[in-house]
Amino acid sequence: MLPAQDFKGMITGLFIGLLFTLLSLSYFTNTQSILIGLVALLVTLWTNESLPLGVVSLLPIILFPSFGILELSAVTPNYSKSIIFLFLGGFMLALAIEKVNLHLYFSSKLLSFFPKTARGIIYALAITSALLSSILTNTTITLMLMPIALYLSNNIKLKIRFLLATAYGASIGGILTPIGTAPNLILLGFLEENKLPVLAFGEWVYMMLPIVFLMLTIIPWLLSLGVQNESVEGIGEDKIPALEKDQKRLYGIVVLLAVVLIGNTFAKQILGFSLDEKVLLLSFGLLMFFPKIGFLVWDDTRNMPYEIIMLFGAGFSIAAAFSSTGLAADIATKLSFISTIPLFWMFILVAFFVAFSTEVTSNTALTSIAIPIFYEFAKDMSPTEGTLLLMTATIAASYAFMLPIATPPNAIVMSSRVIPIAEMAKVGFKANLIGIVVLSLVAYFLWGEML
Repeated sequence: MLPAQDFKGMITGLFIGLLFTLLSLSYFTNTQSILIGLVALLVTLWTNESLPLGVVSLLPIILFPSFGILELSAVTPNYSKSIIFLFLGGFMLALAIEKVNLHLYFSSKLLSFFPKTARGIIYALAITSALLSSILTNTTITLMLMPIALYLSNNIKLKIRFLLATAYGASIGGILTPIGTAPNLILLGFLEENKLPVLAFGEWVYMMLPIVFLMLTIIPWLLSLGVQNESVEGIGEDKIPALEKDQKRLYGIVVLLAVVLIGNTFAKQILGFSLDEKVLLLSFGLLMFFPKIGFLVWDDTRNMPYEIIMLFGAGFSIAAAFSSTGLAADIATKLSFISTIPLFWMFILVAFFVAFSTEVTSNTALTSIAIPIFYEFAKDMSPTEGTLLLMTATIAASYAFMLPIATPPNAIVMSSRVIPIAEMAKVGFKANLIGIVVLSLVAYFLWGEML
């Protein structure tokens, strides 16, 4: 029998789903209203954890066909998108790093540069994650740093904040370069296609620096509230351990992967050709099982967080449903009033809408939907203001911190099975509001002068 709290949580989810459906009927079609209600149900069940994360994430396969939202044949392919195999490769590498204790070496090196306090360690993880995510994808960096954040302390409060610092840092730093996260690349491709001003690599970095600096100053401080006086005795005090034979071999593989990924990035910028990063990471992950090279046996994959793969499938399914039912286009029509308000408040509203909308679907999927929506408004603006509006929408998609489905870094640290979704939602809500304000202020007061 389900615990009473779990049953109550399910009833709450059903009630909220029904309420959102009824409230939507006055503004949207029946199918669209049902979709809104189903998404509200899923978000509630994800948040109150009355059902396991993986179970809730599989519900669209049943609910969407049953309520006429999407055919079964249109839902299931979302659970095998190519990006999922990037995660599989990354998780395999993370398992290998944990198995040979290489994360102990990495954590000692990392902490040697920062104050040995809870706040100092949170800043260390966030800044390291952010800087690395500006060169490599934030997904890859979160996968590499998560074992370190997990190892540092047995104090569950600190462990949660360390993991969040890693994920939030990756999202914050991912916007610094065009290659740090997928939404950036989607925007640049859209700008080029529609003959709007396209930023060069250096120009992009120049414009994003103020946002990244402010967010890396504020968000780690926010994460340290309530835990700044927790004991960190023993963390970072050990001497940096000497690498053993297996650790040296895996260290060499990790360095090789980093070199390949960085080289691949610059090859794309300079030569216009690159290898698929998903293929690269999966290849290195599978290499962990090869005799004489790897470190894993198949039984090690019992610890693989398969529920996160299901979570991404749910996110892609929601995005597909928004498009196929015409809900995305109808929302754009109902948001047409945005084009009549002052520019600063336009930035605030767009950032708010995108940041909270992407909490229920992947930021990549939402960016693909949101950019065409806001481009309809940008057509009536000057080319510079139109570009700023689309940039605001794109960055806001990466600055959603509340739910695991919002961004890949959130989903990855949730796979640790350490962070309660309610805790991520509580801290993430404040981080969302901070991100919206910082982004809008920089876009209004600085970006216009920079372009």
